[in-house]
Formats: sequence, structure tokens, C-alpha cells
Amino acid sequence: MSTTPLTEASTSRFVRIQEGDLELQLHYNDCGSGDETVVMLHGSGPGASGWANFNRNVEPLVAAGYRVILMDCPGWSESDPIVCTGSRSDLNARALKGLMDTIGLDKAHLVGNSMGGHSAVAFALANPARVRKLILMGGGTGGASSFVPMPTEGIKLIGALYRDPTIENLKRMMSVFVYDTSSLTEALFQARLDNMLTRRDHLENFVKSAEANPKQFPDVGHRLGEIKAPALVIWGRDDRFVPLDTGLRLVAGLQNAELHVFSRCGHWAQWEHADKFNRMVLDFLAH
Repeated sequence: MSTTPLTEASTSRFVRIQEGDLELQLHYNDCGSGDETVVMLHGSGPGASGWANFNRNVEPLVAAGYRVILMDCPGWSESDPIVCTGSRSDLNARALKGLMDTIGLDKAHLVGNSMGGHSAVAFALANPARVRKLILMGGGTGGASSFVPMPTEGIKLIGALYRDPTIENLKRMMSVFVYDTSSLTEALFQARLDNMLTRRDHLENFVKSAEANPKQFPDVGHRLGEIKAPALVIWGRDDRFVPLDTGLRLVAGLQNAELHVFSRCGHWAQWEHADKFNRMVLDFLAH
């Protein structure tokens, strides 16, 4: 196992991939080593990155002997900007394939939060032989909720933040992002805002993408039955971005899925309930 300190800077890497006619630079973090690799895919919030989304989850996986890859999707963090006029889920899945091909990674477990869940499912549909197990939180298939008006409260606030990236709009969005807002500090808000504002091109391109194609994450519910990989679906009962019935649709559609619901939990289960989340994931991967 590597003795390199697990910091964002020490694990930072870049690769170049081909996306259609574009050559894109992707940023990722490469942590630990092991016979099996876990790839973690972040959500679509402004300023998101693999490290920002999963920094509470990396060390337990590395300590258990896994290599952990955190990919920054095209249009986020230090990866190249892009305007997506088609399916963002498929774009991210192609980017992941390009990353895995470039670094010589044949198969991986996939952990996806929100947009990352959509991306993981899209990758599993396109590359079934390259997926070991899936862990999906707050995303995985598009489509309308049967119980909650769409777009949801949280999705509206994300859109407002992309269009007008102010500290006030960030706080409004984050106030419904997690269940217990006492964990949200001024330092966290400022760090997230700084991360957003350093890449205004990403913010502008996200708005352009949504204008070009409002359905960035298409509903693949009718294809979930094609996925044979074992799946652990984890949801927050109080998710105000992607309602719980979306998680139920995943469990109903996937061939081999189980569900855990956290009470007193919003859209960020891996952060809000990190210790128990980490134990559940390690047990699921090992058995």
C-alpha cells in the first residue's frame, strides 16, 4: 500500500482522452493501490469535484486495500470545459472509459452520487464487462417522480446558482442539500464558492448545455434490467433534489440490487453519514 499522504494535491493526476473531434484533458485523483479499484463519480453541483464529494470516503477504502480513483467529469473542477448538447450521462461514461483505457484499468467498482449515479449506470449499460459492483446514491436514472413536483426544489436552486453564482444563492442551495445544516460552516461555503468562481467557464457552459438540451440525464429506466452487476442503492429519506421513489425505481429495475435508506439525510449520504456509509460499502464490496 502506498505511504503517500492522501491529500488532493498529492494524488492529483491528468490524462488526455478523445471525445468525438475534441481532445479533452481530464483531472483525477489516484489513491492507494490494490488488486481491485473503486472509481467514484461526483454530482453536478457548481464547484463539485471528486475530492470535494468523496474526501470522507477515500481513506477507509484505501486502508482496506483498494485503489481509489476520483474522476472530475468534463466541465468540472480541473477537467477541460465542454458544452454538452446530448446526454451528460453518456458523455461522462465515455470519459470514464477513456480514463480507464488510458491508465490501463480493465474493471472497476463504481460509486456514483447524483449525476455520478447516472454516469455509472450509463457506463454499466455501455461496458457491462468492465463493471464489478455498483453503489448508487441520489441518482441513476432520470424521469419524473411520481410524488414530488418536477423539477424539484433542489434542482431549481442548483439552476439558480449556476446562473447567478453568489454566496447567498450557494447558501440557499446548500440549506436543502443536507438534512443537518449545522455541519455547514462558513469556511465550507467560501471554499465551495472559490472553487466555483475560479472556473466561470464551467458555470457558463453548464447553462449553455441546459439551454441546448434540457434533458441532460435521460430516463434509462426501461434498460435497467440489462445490468447484471450487483448494486447497492443508498438514499436519503429527506432528499430534496432526487426523491426517494427514484431509488425504488432503481431497485425494481436492476437485476440484482438492494436498498438502504438513511433517515435524517439529504442528497449527500456519503458525506452526511460517512462512517456508516463507509462500513456498508466495504461490506458490500467484500461479500
